[in-house]
Amino acid sequence: MPVFLLTNDDGYFSEGIKALREELRKLGRVITVAPDRNLSGVGHSLTFTQPLRIRRVEEDFWTVIGGTPADCVHFGYYLFLEGKKPDLVCSGINEGPNLGEDITYSGTVSGAMEGRILGIPSVAFSAFGREEVDFGEIAKVARRVVERVIELNMPEDTYLNVNIPNLPEPEIKGFMVTRQGRRAYREKVLKLLDPGGKPLYWITAEEFGWHLEEGTDYWAVYHGYVSITPLQLDLTNHKSLEFLKEVFKV
Repeated sequence: MPVFLLTNDDGYFSEGIKALREELRKLGRVITVAPDRNLSGVGHSLTFTQPLRIRRVEEDFWTVIGGTPADCVHFGYYLFLEGKKPDLVCSGINEGPNLGEDITYSGTVSGAMEGRILGIPSVAFSAFGREEVDFGEIAKVARRVVERVIELNMPEDTYLNVNIPNLPEPEIKGFMVTRQGRRAYREKVLKLLDPGGKPLYWITAEEFGWHLEEGTDYWAVYHGYVSITPLQLDLTNHKSLEFLKEVFKV
C-alpha cells in the first residue's frame, strides 16, 4: 500500500487539501501536515529563527503553527514518518493556478520542491480557476496523475507542477506535458494609511495573466488540458555556461 505525504500553502482548512486527501486515501495511507494559515506566495522558505508547534487535527493529519509548506514536509518526513521515505509527496490542491514565473513564489510548488530535495518523488497540484472551484472533480483528476506517477521511476532531479482546469472530469480534454510559460502582469505598490495615519503598503497586480504560447502550461489549461510541467532542482542556466567561461576566462 503506497504512503503519501500531503501538504499545501492555503492552510489545513482548505477545501483543496481536504478533497485531495480523500482521493489519495483511496490509494493508500496519507500523512497530512499543513500550515495553520494561508501562506500563498511564501515560496521555498524554512523556519530557522524560532521554534514551531504542532497541533493534531485528526488521525494522520497535523497542522504546524507558524510553519511553511517546506517546514511541513520536514515534519512529515523526519517526525511522523521517522525518516522513512513515502512513495510520493503531494502538495495542494492550490486555490488558483501556479503558472509561468509564479512558480517561484508558490508555496504549493515549494512543498513539492522540498520533497524532491529530500529525495522523494513529488507533485504540486493547482486549480486553474478562482471562483466556484469544484475541488472534488479536480481531486479526481489529480488522483489519475498520482496513479501514473507512482508507477514511474521519476528522475532524481525532477518534480512535477500540475495545473488542472476547473471543469467536470469528463470535460477534461487530456493530459499535456508542457514547458513553463511567461506571465503578463503589471504590478504596483499601493500606499495607504492605517487608522493612526501612518503609511502602510500593499503589493498588488493591475493586470493579471499569462502569454498564450502553444506548448506552455497556460496554453494547455486555457484549452482544457491538464498541464504537467517537469521542474528541476538544478537552477543553473546551462546555455550560458560556455559564454560566461569565455567572458571570465583567467
